[in-house]
Amino acid sequence: MTAPAFNLYTAMRSLLRLALGFYFRRIERFHPDRVPKEGPVLFTSNHPNSLTDSFIIGASVPRKVNFVATVQLFRFKPLKRLFTHCGVIPINRVKDDPRAMRTVAETFEACFRALEKGEAVGIFPEGITYDDAQLKEIKSGAARMALELEHRHQGKLGLKIVPTGLTYSAKELYRSDALIHFGEPIAAADFLEGYAERRKECIQRLTCEIEHRLQTLIVHLPQLEHSRLVEGIKRLYLNRLVLSNSIVHEPISPQAEELVLSQAIVRVVEQAYQTQPERAAEFAARLDLYERRLMRLKISDEWLATFPDKTKLMRHAVAWAVVTITGLPIALYGWLHRVLPFAIVKWAVHRFPQPATRKAQTSTTTIVCGIAAFGVLYTAYVLVFNSLFGWPWSLWYALSLPPTSLLAHYFSRRVRHLAGGVRNALILLQAPLAAKRLATMRINLVAEIEAVRIKSANLSPKQSGVERGTSRPAAR
Repeated sequence: MTAPAFNLYTAMRSLLRLALGFYFRRIERFHPDRVPKEGPVLFTSNHPNSLTDSFIIGASVPRKVNFVATVQLFRFKPLKRLFTHCGVIPINRVKDDPRAMRTVAETFEACFRALEKGEAVGIFPEGITYDDAQLKEIKSGAARMALELEHRHQGKLGLKIVPTGLTYSAKELYRSDALIHFGEPIAAADFLEGYAERRKECIQRLTCEIEHRLQTLIVHLPQLEHSRLVEGIKRLYLNRLVLSNSIVHEPISPQAEELVLSQAIVRVVEQAYQTQPERAAEFAARLDLYERRLMRLKISDEWLATFPDKTKLMRHAVAWAVVTITGLPIALYGWLHRVLPFAIVKWAVHRFPQPATRKAQTSTTTIVCGIAAFGVLYTAYVLVFNSLFGWPWSLWYALSLPPTSLLAHYFSRRVRHLAGGVRNALILLQAPLAAKRLATMRINLVAEIEAVRIKSANLSPKQSGVERGTSRPAAR
């Protein structure tokens, strides 16, 4: 790797870290110690968030990662040069150009060269990005690549495959959270026995292992139709589970804890459908009715949980007044500078993402366009200010722009939250009988969840599907 290429990669990684820090409120790394510090590494990750997935992995790993990306990204010459210097390796998929599939072999050879130099390569074996959070079918490319290269070196290259799970709290929303979960490395050589005679069998075995490992690193639902039930239970019960859980005992980050607890909820839901399908279906119907009634009244479960606490209305009214009075001047200053680049980013988000993958492409579009729009316009503001007031006032002015922009966003969101809270409280006070019925439904639903959880905890690990010894990841 040449010095200029390394410097460009380092500069781009720093820029992306800055951009990711502005887009996401928090990016948590879970088990980063599992990433080998040296030697050839193949990162295999789920792919729920378009190019942002590559950005997060690249920014979270303290070594250069060469990513495999669709050849469509290389059709714009300036981007082609940038991607090439940053180690991005093009691959032609069937849907890109069925007549040019010979480039797949070239992609493999480029990956082989990087791995043979002891570098890291990132690949998304699903082959596509998508809006929902469910793991799609794992293609065999990663396993074929790993086994073929290890076979060339008689199993002595030492290639490690690191399954990587990406979880987003709300990937299409600005200032949401992200979690990158590194799995235990897989030694490719361990799957090499009999490769010369039974290649397909070895590739399939390694592919299944990668798929299984990825499923344990994210919230994966074996039955996709259960997703609404799982999400409903999380809204009702996750906070209580966090406060009184018996699954995670070690101090880990909130995002990692939510992932582990969500996985436990999925296991209990799947077990309930297997052992008591009628009861599970009846509970799902009651939960659906409860949520439809909440939507009809246009109130949130969070507020119903506090019913009939009438003092909360007064507290929020006071909080709203205090936030508005103290934060309005700074918010106006931030929005005055933010409104034009923000409008450009909003236009790009509306214009460029494809309808079928809008959520998956929103963050990437926002980050890339945000770098350009905010970077160019904020630079222009500083140059104009400098021409009028000179140094050092222009320095302080430049330093004020990023934090006041974030404060303007949080001010707007906080005002909307407080306004929604006042509205929810007024509805609950104006319709006490309906609120009381809904509160009773909520209590009964939570009680049933609690009963099922306790029953599941009393079963053996084999019966409940909860591996008590392995479902408590150590703090890192």
